[in-house]
Amino acid sequence: MISEAAPVTLAALQAGILPRLTGVREEIRRLIEADFPLIAQVNSHLTQMQGKMLRPTLLLLSEGATAGRPDPRSVSLAAVVELIHLATLVHDDAVDHSVLRRGMPTINALFSHQIAVIMGDYLYSRAVIELVRQADLEALQILSRVTNEMTIGEMRQLLAHDPLKFSEEDYDLLVRAKTATLISGACEVGALSASPTERDAMRRFGECAGIAFQIVDDVLDFTGVEADTGKPAGLDLREHKVTLPLIYALPRMSPAQRIQVADLMDDPEPSDAAIAQVVEAVAERGGLEYARTRAQQLCAQAEAALDELHPSPARETLRASLTYVLERRR
Repeated sequence: MISEAAPVTLAALQAGILPRLTGVREEIRRLIEADFPLIAQVNSHLTQMQGKMLRPTLLLLSEGATAGRPDPRSVSLAAVVELIHLATLVHDDAVDHSVLRRGMPTINALFSHQIAVIMGDYLYSRAVIELVRQADLEALQILSRVTNEMTIGEMRQLLAHDPLKFSEEDYDLLVRAKTATLISGACEVGALSASPTERDAMRRFGECAGIAFQIVDDVLDFTGVEADTGKPAGLDLREHKVTLPLIYALPRMSPAQRIQVADLMDDPEPSDAAIAQVVEAVAERGGLEYARTRAQQLCAQAEAALDELHPSPARETLRASLTYVLERRR
């Protein structure tokens, strides 16, 4: 169990499952292995870009909090979840024309947009092949639904033609689809052998934690530095993405500040100074504070879902993960 007095780091959350996470990484390498030289070259770069392994971590902890005894298949299912996550990142970077991911060149920047799209498809197909090999219909149902919802979320974002009319309701729908659904699915897959009540509790835990995770990520885009986050500060504004801090602050801004925001959104390549002005206005009008409060409320809902589980060290590690979600810097 993690001490509440100690800082909650991802390494601390993963300490009890490190051997299984090593197995997940090995499974990922096995699943994406290919004889085709170009795919092998891209895969080599992808394995270097692998991130925090948060979703596999939550899947394995969810299993520990509900099943008690580890199932060897869960390592492969955790690898499938991470493959789906990697596929969405590759596709997102191609759609957004992003050049950096976790401080490294993206697939589309290093190779091409076409290769990035095809590689995203390759990762999805490898995940499906593994699910079929596992012959686990319930996991297949959950993760196929998840990937469909994520695709619809991406389309929803593309159809937001006027970013300044993007409402908080629109934002919630987008975040649930693009981020929370996979985290929720990972937690539910980890609880497949549990009772329906516990399985539903883990699904709700993952959804609330996932939305909070994205909100904190959006706050970090305003407050973080590139050395911490692995991407340029203010990237969402630079790419004309409207997130919760701006949504809340915009109607509370002065006319002059609203003009600054509109000008930034109209500029194909906004300057650092223009981005800094909008960041300052969002902070001044309470956007960052409001977003942090919403993330805290969502984590409280996630914690309430955990109270429906039997006490266990894994349950308390999941509880500690909510502190990590709120306090992380990258």
